[in-house]
Amino acid sequence: MLKVNDAKEMVLRIVQHDPLFVVIQNTPPLEETLYNDDYLAHIEESNYYSTSDVAGWFEITDAKLRYYIRPFEQYIFDNAMNSPNTNIRLNLPAILRLRMILLLKDEHRVKGLKLLLGLDEHDHAQLINHQITATTLSTDDLTNKVDVLGNVLQQMIQTGLFNIFPTEEHGALQVTINQDFLAQKFQLLSSESSLQVEEIQKETAELKEENENLQRQISELQEDSVKDIVQKIRERHIENEIVSTLRTEALQQFSTENKVSFFTKIFRSSQIEMEKEQFVLSYISKHLEERLEVALHNYYGN
Repeated sequence: MLKVNDAKEMVLRIVQHDPLFVVIQNTPPLEETLYNDDYLAHIEESNYYSTSDVAGWFEITDAKLRYYIRPFEQYIFDNAMNSPNTNIRLNLPAILRLRMILLLKDEHRVKGLKLLLGLDEHDHAQLINHQITATTLSTDDLTNKVDVLGNVLQQMIQTGLFNIFPTEEHGALQVTINQDFLAQKFQLLSSESSLQVEEIQKETAELKEENENLQRQISELQEDSVKDIVQKIRERHIENEIVSTLRTEALQQFSTENKVSFFTKIFRSSQIEMEKEQFVLSYISKHLEERLEVALHNYYGN
């Protein structure tokens, strides 16, 4: 049976460079859960385990476990080219990646986790996977130069930002800006801004609804004179309000401090989203304890 320190060392060795682990480190209770799961005491690192076994360890159904495997197969199974069949078997690294997904799913949802992992950037990833090979020249030096120029030209074409075609007079290449592409990107940026506003409004509405539910629970519990539970729910309500306020402050500060050019927004939109989310998490982690202490003091002092 593994000791606690041995289990922690084993987990860190596997996940220390994982992008989801970076997020989990900002939430100490989740990090402790990752190290202290009971299954770590008896798991064999070289073995593979069924989804039903893993679901039992995490106290969820097999169907729910498979639901969270499906969108993240490439990440969980270490960028495997083919999806696993219905008889899924998981080794320890795959189990740990799945565990981090389950720990973060409530806060980030599937979409947010995909952004953190960069799983939706197929088009940008393909920009660096093509090369043009020149075979008609005799010297290696000249061939390498043609390869480099061909690769640059291919990447320029694939961005969609340029129109490249030969001139009729000399057969040379003429490069012009693709105005339609720019118009589409302007429209896309406008749409993304609207979606960000809608997302903030949706999150605010969800927090408001949750707070209303908590207030209803408080009223019901007060009628039954369960004062200790009421206090815990009220504290959670206060914490939710503070988190909502801190998130709004962080988004405003990030927008103010990170002015980026139009071309940066086009080609680094996913990276910017990931940096923004990490900035928000860091900001909340930095200020939550102090704000919560003041709010609880004011609440109990009154």
